[in-house]
Amino acid sequence: MSRVLKAIAIPSGVSVSVSGQNIDVKGAKGALQHVVHDVVEVKQDGDTISFAPRATGKPAMALTGTTRAMISNLITGVTNGFEKKLQLIGVGYRAQAQGNVLNLTLGFSHPVNHQMPEGVSVETPSQTEIVVKGIDKQKVGQVAADIRGYRPPEPYKGKGVRYADEHVVRKEAKKK
Repeated sequence: MSRVLKAIAIPSGVSVSVSGQNIDVKGAKGALQHVVHDVVEVKQDGDTISFAPRATGKPAMALTGTTRAMISNLITGVTNGFEKKLQLIGVGYRAQAQGNVLNLTLGFSHPVNHQMPEGVSVETPSQTEIVVKGIDKQKVGQVAADIRGYRPPEPYKGKGVRYADEHVVRKEAKKK
């Protein structure tokens, strides 16, 4: 069976309410909501949620699979949450979290202060590590991408802000 039409089991401690095309998910870490496209039909049967396309064709099937993944991420977010880890590599590169503001020293002539959006928190276990946490997977990934965007890793020395699991392909320096 394809994963697109596979039903999602609702874990204990999570309440899901489906009203028309709106889906509300509440759990221990918070509450999230999602509006489903008109092409996708969502049914809740006890502790499972099933998805089916209302039309035939590739776009309807693709939206059904996307909706299934989005609702699965909502359920994971309210139960466990999401986190992204970033590393600072470079001499003098530092990060410090103060409340919901991340202060970065990235080799510019000025410090960079990144304001965290609502629902996303940041921690700095050390001066060169950043951990972005939240219940919304899209927000956590976007904040991590914004922080990385201030100084992406460069290919010659590898300096910059990178994800913890990212591999930077290094280039060879110019030869005389």
